[in-house]
Amino acid sequence: MTLDDLRRLDPKKVGTWPVLPKLGVLVIALVVLVFASYWFDWQNQWEQISAEKRKEEQLRTTFLDKKKQAIDLQAFRKQLEDIEKQFGALLKQLPGRSEMDALLTDINQAGLGRGLQFELFKPAVSETVRDFYAELPITIKVTGNYHDLGAFASDIGKLSRIVTLNDVALATAKDVLVLDATAKTFRYLDEEELAQQRKAAAAKKGGKK
Repeated sequence: MTLDDLRRLDPKKVGTWPVLPKLGVLVIALVVLVFASYWFDWQNQWEQISAEKRKEEQLRTTFLDKKKQAIDLQAFRKQLEDIEKQFGALLKQLPGRSEMDALLTDINQAGLGRGLQFELFKPAVSETVRDFYAELPITIKVTGNYHDLGAFASDIGKLSRIVTLNDVALATAKDVLVLDATAKTFRYLDEEELAQQRKAAAAKKGGKK
């Protein structure tokens, strides 16, 4: 068909049109219908579907995370039990209040047993209290030869209770070495002291409000 043939078509008599123009009109009507449906209805539905898909992905991710946590829960419990056992073993290495005098004697005897001379052995006047334990620094000054001083430091590390040597300084005096250090011993707080700690912490927390 020519352009003139198309112009002569009567819009009021579409039924009498040839096949090709009819198909053209149907295609155009279909395109307009689809576009109108998308613009006025399908667009919102498509956005809702996309939002639901994103929500589904989030829920799927959350589910997989929870599933992994549930699978690992037993391993976490086992790890917690191991940590508690290790903590308990370390706690047993801390003496109680009544055992501190014996521990100080052990430190002193460790030096004397190696033939060292104590020029100073001075526990601090007060302890430094931590969350569940207290530490007591002891200023020491001992003299002896290099081998005996090294053996003394090794003996301190082998005590059944935890003792650390800090701020160690060596100097020579005549034919001997002089060791200046701070030995720190630790003890666990008893129930009464822990109760006081909790009470003080609660009062401090309440005062900040």
